[in-house]
Amino acid sequence: MNADLEQRAQAFADAIGRAMPDDGLAQTAIPGLWLIRSSQPTEPLQVLHEPAVCIIAQGAKQVMLADRSYAYDLAKYLVVSVDLPLSGHVTQASEQVPYLCMRLDLDPVLLASVMMERGLDRARETGIGRGLLLSATEPELIDASTRLVRLLQAPGDIGFLAPLVVREIYYRLMLGEQGESIRRIAVAESRTQRISRSIVWIKTHYSQPFSVETLARQAGMSPSAFHQSFKAVTSMSPLQFQKQLRLQEARRLMIGKAIDAARAGFEVGYESASQFTREYRRLFGQPPARDVARFRERDAGALPIAANSML
Repeated sequence: MNADLEQRAQAFADAIGRAMPDDGLAQTAIPGLWLIRSSQPTEPLQVLHEPAVCIIAQGAKQVMLADRSYAYDLAKYLVVSVDLPLSGHVTQASEQVPYLCMRLDLDPVLLASVMMERGLDRARETGIGRGLLLSATEPELIDASTRLVRLLQAPGDIGFLAPLVVREIYYRLMLGEQGESIRRIAVAESRTQRISRSIVWIKTHYSQPFSVETLARQAGMSPSAFHQSFKAVTSMSPLQFQKQLRLQEARRLMIGKAIDAARAGFEVGYESASQFTREYRRLFGQPPARDVARFRERDAGALPIAANSML
């Protein structure tokens, strides 16, 4: 990392540190902006991550999508272009140098507006990229992010200035090395957006059976093209995607509502308790009852990040 980026990063970290003095995750007064802080490394956490850009000011993190691992820090930022079930954990953090991260949700309508206003070309449909991207962090993106976070110290300026800075951040993203993938989010009929709509359907109807043929028809694609595109974006098949959503929701029900494993499995769509337990253990590493007990025994300081399903 060059000295110029390190200096800008310090200003970025200072801005997040002032706005986020305690560990946890906070939704800020700026729509779509979240801040995350952790003073220690965390255990892997499975979450459903919505489309967003995550820019680290300090510390480091590792994210897993299916069987692929992505490590990032200040030098690289993370873009999630569609809803994805991910596993992530903070790898570098301490009391003296806490993990500090900014998450900004991505709005396809606003992305399209920025793209058209600046005369940026539509992304080519020569292929479809993975829904999780890592890109080199540029100084201009750090500067814009710092200005956005600093607005939290001037509430009276947020209404007028925050939308302008968000548009600048979107613009920087679309000019970056993954700009073509970002622009696909803004095009309603791109294959990325058609797969995204199918993901939203599965997310809404995760407890119900479905056929790939039905989803393909809704997306306006052949079953084979749909299956190939879905796997390219999510690194898993539609049925594997549904399974992860079911298991994550079952875990949330057991932890948040204190219901037993049999009932949780039934509520998310499983008809066989043994199958639910087997697949739960495969994803989370332990049977449901033991996993929930371990989760509840964790240090309470780690729970705000876990409970809000953010990375």
